[in-house]
Amino acid sequence: MDGSASKGKRKRGRKSKAAADHPSPSPDAPAAVVAENPAPAAAGRRGRKPRRVEVEAPAAADASTPWRGDAKHLANGGDAAMAELGPAGWEEVVRVVPSMDAVVKVFCVHTEPNFSLPWQRKRQYSSSSSGFIIGGRRVLTNAHSVEHFTQVKLKKRGSDTKYLATVLAIGTECDIALLTVSDDEFWEGVTPVEFGSLPALQDAVTVVGYPIGGDTISVTSGVVSRIEILSYVHGSTELLGLQIDAAINSGNSGGPAFNDRGICVGIAFQSLKHEDVENIGYVIPTPVIKHFIQDYEKSGAYTGFPIIGIEWQKMENPDLRKAMGMKPDQKGVRVRRVEPTAPESGCLQPSDIILSFDEVDIANDGTVPFRHGERIGFSYLVSQKYTGDKALIKVLRNSKVHEFKIKLATHKRLIAAHVKGRPPSYYIVAGFVFAAVSVPYLRSEYGKDYEYDAPVKLLVKHLHSMAESPDEQLVVVSQVLVADINIGYEDIVNTQVLAVNGHPVKNLKDLVTTVENCKDEFLKFDLEYDQIVVLETKTAKAATEDILTTHCIPSAMSDDLKA
Repeated sequence: MDGSASKGKRKRGRKSKAAADHPSPSPDAPAAVVAENPAPAAAGRRGRKPRRVEVEAPAAADASTPWRGDAKHLANGGDAAMAELGPAGWEEVVRVVPSMDAVVKVFCVHTEPNFSLPWQRKRQYSSSSSGFIIGGRRVLTNAHSVEHFTQVKLKKRGSDTKYLATVLAIGTECDIALLTVSDDEFWEGVTPVEFGSLPALQDAVTVVGYPIGGDTISVTSGVVSRIEILSYVHGSTELLGLQIDAAINSGNSGGPAFNDRGICVGIAFQSLKHEDVENIGYVIPTPVIKHFIQDYEKSGAYTGFPIIGIEWQKMENPDLRKAMGMKPDQKGVRVRRVEPTAPESGCLQPSDIILSFDEVDIANDGTVPFRHGERIGFSYLVSQKYTGDKALIKVLRNSKVHEFKIKLATHKRLIAAHVKGRPPSYYIVAGFVFAAVSVPYLRSEYGKDYEYDAPVKLLVKHLHSMAESPDEQLVVVSQVLVADINIGYEDIVNTQVLAVNGHPVKNLKDLVTTVENCKDEFLKFDLEYDQIVVLETKTAKAATEDILTTHCIPSAMSDDLKA
């Protein structure tokens, strides 16, 4: 939320046979998944329509799409072409991409939560993607390649054996996952991939992986065409990214991008699909990858990328700068709002002008110098820090300059972008199903285009509302399971609950505690727009068990609410 306007992005892929049976495929599914994880609008300008950017979802694990064309063109230096080149040609190709043997194929079985029916899960499905071996007996791939995993297997190039893998960490925001394999045989004869520095514009890149269209390794080449802060589709965040013109297709997710010396400069993860563009792919660069790895090594778990919990406004208008008391030589951005849950709320105030971050001056458009002849959003400086780190911020307030040492933390949204692999929470009483709203919940209820189809009241809260406390949630009546006790209330769907018997609802657990401990004769639920639901307390609690039995629901509440 500390950047200028971002644009949501869409996902895509090919649907696996198993995935076709469930109505709401995930970004991991190889189906044509569109806009499953749109990035929220950033602080400067919220609510803009998303761009058609798609995560390259894993390909179907059982995909057998025939190739109709030249095998050399398909592999572009892969196994099919090498078979025709002979032994001399093999050595030639290996010299071009020396780390190709470290690229592995990732097979994953996913079992997603069912947010519309939170007491059960969807049917499992399989997918395949790419990954590569790094130092320390570890493997990197994309987070969306192993999201909601039940089982993960890895297969090396030229091998017929699939090895069981263990997921060490999943970085949702940066779309990176870290795996390992306990079998020593897997690590024999493989040289780990080495990481290089951030490439320059027009540097050659080679993307290696196992995209759809064949079973052998595939190589595509291109150049770096742009370096900027990108919206990460799966992570719903904004981090540094590379734009390349090499083809990135379904199944390429998690594969490495090498420079012309065979050094890894990034991980392929998403592409732009639009009728007006061709061959625009995106790569996670090494600064983001190294941040993820070092974060895991420092704390033993992934803690995330910190942000400044503010919304800000550009100061390009001269009259605005003059009115805010800025001198001609001063530049910066204006603080619009401060997140109540952010550490910065103790020192920053609305209408403060942020002049610099860690002694790096911020321009009126929110950018900072970035290498020779380039500028980049100042959120890049923040993303280089780690959770809990401190930063020096220089602020202009009432024409006076102040300096604050702030502690950086991750973002707490009122409507969470992810549930981080946990099953959804729910509570049922008298047929009323209460749930906490999240982005996966909205996607499940309103489909992949939920940012257009969801009710405006929920979208406004998603885009503009701020949590007042770290544990605050938006609680709604998800649906009403029809029974005699709730006659007349059947049409209530996705309606926010404001209070129970006059007690404001802070989160779902707060609602459960209030209802379970209620000693009043009636339960009164205050809903939005002055709608109320009144139930006799004893009758409602007694009817709940019969309703659960009728609908084959194992429990009236999720396990996380029982503690």
